[in-house]
Amino acid sequence: MSQTTATMGERVPGDVVEDILAHLPVKSLIRFRCVSKSWNSIINDPTFISKHLKLNLNQSESSMSTNTHSGYLLYTTEDKDSSSSTKELCTVVCNNNRTLTQVSRFEIPSFFDKHMIVGFCNGLFCLASREKELCHIIYLWNPSIRMCKKLVATRFNRKHNESAAIGFAYDSLNNDFKILRIVCNAMFNESEAEAEIYTLNSDSWRKVVVSMESLRGYEPNIGTICDVWGPFKFYNGALLALSFTVVYSFILSFDISDESFHEIMMPRNHLDEVPINFTELAVYKGLPADFVFAHDLGNERGGRILCHIWVMEKYGVAKSWTRNFVIPMEWVRIGNFFGCTNNGELLIKNATGLVSIDPESQNQNILAIEDANWVAFSANSMESLVLLDGGSFITQNDYTDREGEREEEEKKKNSNFCSLDDLGSASGSGGGLGSGSSGDGDSRLTS
Repeated sequence: MSQTTATMGERVPGDVVEDILAHLPVKSLIRFRCVSKSWNSIINDPTFISKHLKLNLNQSESSMSTNTHSGYLLYTTEDKDSSSSTKELCTVVCNNNRTLTQVSRFEIPSFFDKHMIVGFCNGLFCLASREKELCHIIYLWNPSIRMCKKLVATRFNRKHNESAAIGFAYDSLNNDFKILRIVCNAMFNESEAEAEIYTLNSDSWRKVVVSMESLRGYEPNIGTICDVWGPFKFYNGALLALSFTVVYSFILSFDISDESFHEIMMPRNHLDEVPINFTELAVYKGLPADFVFAHDLGNERGGRILCHIWVMEKYGVAKSWTRNFVIPMEWVRIGNFFGCTNNGELLIKNATGLVSIDPESQNQNILAIEDANWVAFSANSMESLVLLDGGSFITQNDYTDREGEREEEEKKKNSNFCSLDDLGSASGSGGGLGSGSSGDGDSRLTS
């Protein structure tokens, strides 16, 4: 340590140093761990990490009120000019003049390649193995500090035909990140759904009972859940997902703080006589909405569909569902609707590319983003130190070993042997993203 640094350490009290460091960006803090053992100890301390997170959340909330931009787009893309086919996670700010400015760009580790993005909040991303593998292998990833944490969910003792749904959110009341995973039988039988929750603070899984109570007064006995369409969306302090019994379709709601389930009924007959292509939950101008993409029977040969937008005007009140718009548009594939911006524009990937569509004017705006594989909108953006005290560092080999993985996959294709770990181990996984959704119980929904 230099004499200047030692003199400063002697003059400045430790609590003042900690307070100064807590207001610095993540990139600077990672570098400053090398200044001294005391600084490294401060920055790696869980209490400091929590303090830094809360300060960033407050700053992020304050910046949203300035109206200098209309939010952020996060997306994954593949750099085709690179010999190693590098995959990247990008964040751009949506300027008020409809231009985009890049904020960050992170290379995605190769072992995420076969994982789906479940959600993101406060600089942390959650990825899981595919639904057909029951989301058994899960990763938490903080791209800003190049660290991740591998989680292995419970293998419930169930029969075939199961499906799984998963959700990720930040519990601001308990200062904790949580993952909800629910497994149910997709063949309309009488076996009950099973659920479990992981909390980062405890670093453990525990089962939760799928026992629902109506949010608003009396609702019918809906029966046994046979399917849940994940990933869950976070809205108003709860994880939400479209769910189904033999008779009813409804929204399964899980309060992230008190860890209780509720059901919110969908509008009666809203899917009747509609030739559905797919339906998906999102937020529309601060309210939960169901976007039903259906065949346009009057113009099927023209490759057109109709998007029915049902909005719940009062959260939790089934009678408040209203169909606000029916929008004709080009054909949209399942998985190519990415939610809405703050001003209600739909984010869609069609034959034109990535576009935003205003449901009121039906104007289409082409976004200057090419070859996006996954897209999400966030009202704010932030980085954090979460996982610094308990994650695994991602080495450069983890980013560049795709060629070796492809050779290993070719060997597996030519072999009849497959172990349980092959279904979702770290040796061949990947794809993620990150930015900041506060997850503090406000009226923003993130995927």
